[in-house]
Amino acid sequence: MVSTRQLEGKVSSAIRWSAVNSLLQRLAAVGFSILLARLIAPEQFGVFAVALVVLNIVLSVSELGVSAALVRTNDPVEKMAPTVTTLSLASGTLLALICVIGAPWFSNAMDTPEATGVIQLMSVALVIAGATAVPGAMMQRNFRQDHKFYADTAAFVCGTAVAVVLAFMGFGAWSLAWQRIVQNLAAAIIMFWLTKDRFRPGWDPVQARALLAFGLPLAGSSLLIFGVMNVDYIVVGSLLGTVPLGFYLLAFNLASWPVSAFSAPVRSVSLAAFSKVREDPELFQKSFGRALGLLALVTVPACVLLAALAEPLIRVVYGERWAPAAAALAMLVLLGAVRVALELGYDYLASAGRSRAILVIHLVWLGALVPLLALGAKLDGIRGVAVAHVIVAVLLIAPAYLIAFKPYGVRAGALGARLLRPFLGGVLMVAVVLAVRSLIDGELLQILVGGTLSCLAYVLVVFPMRHEILGVLRKRADA
Repeated sequence: MVSTRQLEGKVSSAIRWSAVNSLLQRLAAVGFSILLARLIAPEQFGVFAVALVVLNIVLSVSELGVSAALVRTNDPVEKMAPTVTTLSLASGTLLALICVIGAPWFSNAMDTPEATGVIQLMSVALVIAGATAVPGAMMQRNFRQDHKFYADTAAFVCGTAVAVVLAFMGFGAWSLAWQRIVQNLAAAIIMFWLTKDRFRPGWDPVQARALLAFGLPLAGSSLLIFGVMNVDYIVVGSLLGTVPLGFYLLAFNLASWPVSAFSAPVRSVSLAAFSKVREDPELFQKSFGRALGLLALVTVPACVLLAALAEPLIRVVYGERWAPAAAALAMLVLLGAVRVALELGYDYLASAGRSRAILVIHLVWLGALVPLLALGAKLDGIRGVAVAHVIVAVLLIAPAYLIAFKPYGVRAGALGARLLRPFLGGVLMVAVVLAVRSLIDGELLQILVGGTLSCLAYVLVVFPMRHEILGVLRKRADA
């Protein structure tokens, strides 16, 4: 039995590896997106966005949610893993065939018929995802984020090289599609090479029933999560057109940077870590608040900077032709900050076996979101869509998670205490940035001066919480 101290050491080591991975990947991705934004026209990004919608829909359910059972269980996985392998491969292959056949229909429905071939090419990623579901789950279960770092780095290098070459040759949206396939292949090769636990496909009816009982609600929730995070693309594309969709895609991707860079390292270990301590009610109760406080401490300043400096950032970094994307960026950044907390809550409930509660929450989320997105698009374009997103997440879904947390003793007051200093620091940052923007005209100077002074102000407010970060950085994996 792993002691609490050993578990903390493993979790801390995994978070460090994942943090390095996420930060490097996001910084590299931002630079890469800047280059491609200057090589590929906005309407081509819109074509790729349509194909990406289809791929993400099916990826969200491609392994039926069963791989999470490998991460969650505290029992040996030898009996379960072969059945998980079979289910993942079969579902990924079937969904890929459905995508190939259904691509023309979906492209025409989105009024973007040129996306048909791109969708069909990207469906290959579903087969790869099914094959790598078990190795990926074992990495997460064993806190081997160092192995994931190697796989992601290889994927980024190979995919970027392919995309840049094809973009220079004028392949437009196809450049991004081939990048995705090459990335997945490269990551799969590294994952299989580094994972010692190898499981061939097998079938155990008892295991299959248990896996599907747990996994299908999670798969349904994943599909709904995809809907929540991507139905806006459908609304924008259908009601506003391909060019606004390209602007919105850029803004959403940029706004997701804090989620990917800071939330991803914690989420990479949160399901496994919560599962390890769920037998201890007191420790399980405290674990969510501690993780949320740590996330808020590093996420708030990044979100505030992106939101408060949205317009000058877009103009300086991406160019004048992408300036309309700034209209949605500030609100989408706020959505990203809320997502950090909600996604952590997802992992907490999943570790407790509450997959059906997660499903219900996301059914409510998607049902409330769709009409408000359409209304927002009609009233205020892409900015209205972003506002609708935030309203539903803050006023409806956050309270729903708090209700689901009650059986475990997690209370809003305790979480608020954890978030107080980061919140106050964020408010001060906004005030500093607004003051700088009112006094300085140059956009680049606004970014440099406003960013520097607001970060210093934030540090002054949260300095007493420095031990939260230092504690994670100092713990050793072999502690």
